[in-house]
Amino acid sequence: MESLISRMTAVQSPIIPVVGELIKSYPGTISLGQGVVSYSPPPEAIEFLPKFLAVPTHNLYKDVEGIPLLRTALAAKLQAFNGIEINEENCIVVTAGSNMAFMNAILAITSVGDEVILNTPYYFNHEMAITMAGCHPVLVKCDENYQLRPEAIASAITPKTRAVVTISPNNPTGAVYSQEALRQVNQICRDRGIYHISDEAYEYFTYDEAKHVSPGAFAESSEYTISLFSLSKAYGFASWRIGYMVIPKHLLVAVKKVQDTILICPPVISQYAALGALQAKEDYLKNHIGAIAQVRQVVLNLNSLQDLCTIAPANGAFYFFLKVHTTMNAFELVERLIREYRVAVIPGTTFGMNDGCYLRVAYGALQKETAKEGIERLVRGLQGIICKVG
Repeated sequence: MESLISRMTAVQSPIIPVVGELIKSYPGTISLGQGVVSYSPPPEAIEFLPKFLAVPTHNLYKDVEGIPLLRTALAAKLQAFNGIEINEENCIVVTAGSNMAFMNAILAITSVGDEVILNTPYYFNHEMAITMAGCHPVLVKCDENYQLRPEAIASAITPKTRAVVTISPNNPTGAVYSQEALRQVNQICRDRGIYHISDEAYEYFTYDEAKHVSPGAFAESSEYTISLFSLSKAYGFASWRIGYMVIPKHLLVAVKKVQDTILICPPVISQYAALGALQAKEDYLKNHIGAIAQVRQVVLNLNSLQDLCTIAPANGAFYFFLKVHTTMNAFELVERLIREYRVAVIPGTTFGMNDGCYLRVAYGALQKETAKEGIERLVRGLQGIICKVG
């Protein structure tokens, strides 16, 4: 059977479970690894569940693209928060998280051998999905502050290019892209007749003066812009698996084929919970994101590592991305930090950064005191390990 090579051989293994097993082996480890929040969905989400349970036929399959009640609520949110109008040129599809939305998009717009441009560092599940679909990720480096380089993106487009992917606020760097840069990329996609896939899972997580921008709100962008959203982060909905996408209307048939094959329909009970979540009081998001902003202030103590690391500005999501001044392998460094200092981070290699030693630090799931201890361990660990290794 060794001669039967699966397409999955070319797909990288997800790093989170690997680091998770290491953490289990060393009890007491503080995880600065997985990108989740610590808080629960709003009470309104739970209060909507009896509405689901009250209808006997809710045990049956429902609309492939999501129940109408939720799509209507999402249209209102998109108009109010993102400036995206749902019109005759676009439509909403509810998905099982935004990873599902991304896979829907890739399978709908590509054929085997096509190319999709990713800006590095990329989100590893995006690279995995593109490879899984038999397509080729074309990597374009961001600048030293992990901001987009539109001219480099334009230069990377070939006749096989089908889309450019942007993530803002960004995973893994925490960078927030400017309206000007996103508009440039969006215009490049329009001029070249390709799609702009905009992943906006962290849309609510911006700090200081940073502002979130949705390319789908740009004038006349509906026919070539694919916008991806998620309730997993802002609404504490990770396991409920509800995301959604705004797609050009001409892609709906193709996207429904993908979703019907893989999923049939998003879990209806979770869709009702999402309906409730969208009715949460304004203070729910404000207070929780405000608390994460306070944790972020604690994490800024990483600046004490300036001699050992390059730390770019990070005004969004809940990540910092460190370039460690060492020749040491990133995964080896991660292993030693867990084993010797009981603190876990994610190696940059999984985000496509192979030209040095990079680490992603995540702080969304931590309380202030735990974050403080975790960062202190990380600082001690990097000082102890790097100063010895060089």
